[in-house]
Amino acid sequence: MRIFPLPPLQSLVAFDAAARHGSFTKAAEELHVTQGAVSRQVSQLEKFLGRKLFVREHRTLRLTVVGQRYAEQINSVLTDCAGHTAEAMKKQSNFILTIACASGTANLWLAPRIANFRAMNPDISIRILVRESVVRLTADEFDVGIYYLRDDLPPGLSLQKIIDEKVFAFCSPDYLGMARLNPADLINKMLLVADEQQRQWMSWHDWFALCGVKVAKLKNTLISNQYPILVQMAVNGQGILLGWEKMIDPLVDDGQLVKASNASASHGGGYYLVCPQGHRENPVVNIFSRWVESQILSTLTGAS
Repeated sequence: MRIFPLPPLQSLVAFDAAARHGSFTKAAEELHVTQGAVSRQVSQLEKFLGRKLFVREHRTLRLTVVGQRYAEQINSVLTDCAGHTAEAMKKQSNFILTIACASGTANLWLAPRIANFRAMNPDISIRILVRESVVRLTADEFDVGIYYLRDDLPPGLSLQKIIDEKVFAFCSPDYLGMARLNPADLINKMLLVADEQQRQWMSWHDWFALCGVKVAKLKNTLISNQYPILVQMAVNGQGILLGWEKMIDPLVDDGQLVKASNASASHGGGYYLVCPQGHRENPVVNIFSRWVESQILSTLTGAS
C-alpha cells in the first residue's frame, strides 16, 4: 500500500531543525547548508501542506499553532526513523558467517584467501569451524561449508560442486631433486598418510590402484590424523603427500611443493559448497558462494 500523502524528507529535516532552533540560520549551521536553502525547504513544506508553519517577523521566527503540533509529531517520527536506521546499520555490521571445512581445506585453501573476502565484505564477521567430515556437522552450527564428497551425500544439504577431483603426489623440490617418477617407483619412498580423515578421501592404496599399480602393503609410511601436519612434513622434505589439485596449489605456486609424478587419479568426486537447505537463501551465504566461485575461476584462468 502506498504511503500517502508524504512530503519530501529533506523538507521535514529542515523544518525540524528550524523548529528546534527557532532560527533558519542556526538550522542551516546544523545541516551544513545555507540559510536560504533551509528557508526554501520550509516554504516547500508549507506549500505542500497548505498551511503556514512559521510566523516570520523581523529577525524572529515562531511557530504557528499548527506548526507547533506538527513540529512535535515530526520530531518524534524522525527520532524513531533515526533509531530504526541505527539498529539496521548495527545488525548489518554484525552479520556472522560460520564457514565449516576440514583442517586441510582451512589451512591450504581458505586461510590464504579469507583476507580478500573480508576486505570485500567488511560488514561480515567470519567464524571458521573445523570439522574433518561433513557428517559430523549439525545444520544449526554452520552456514556454509567446503567439503570433499564422492558418494553417500548427506541428506538435508544444498550442494554445489566447485572443484573436480584430481589427485597428484607432491613432495618438496629437494626430495626427488625435481624428478617426476612413475607411480610404481614411488612405492618404496616415504609416503605420508592421512588417517581418520573423511572416509571418502583417496588413500595411497586407492591412488596406486587407479594408476594401474598393484600394491600389497606399503612399507614406508608416516601417519597422522591431521592433514596439515603431513603437508608441513612434505614441505620439509620428509616424504610424499597426496594432494588435491586446486586445493594445494598455493604451496605449488610458492615453490614449496612440486609434483612427484605426472600421474593423477580420481574417484569421480570433488569439492562442494554445502549448506543446510534452510540457509541457502541467506544473502550472506550467497555472497560467500559467489566469492568462492570467483576464486576458483581466477585460479583456473591463471592456470590456463
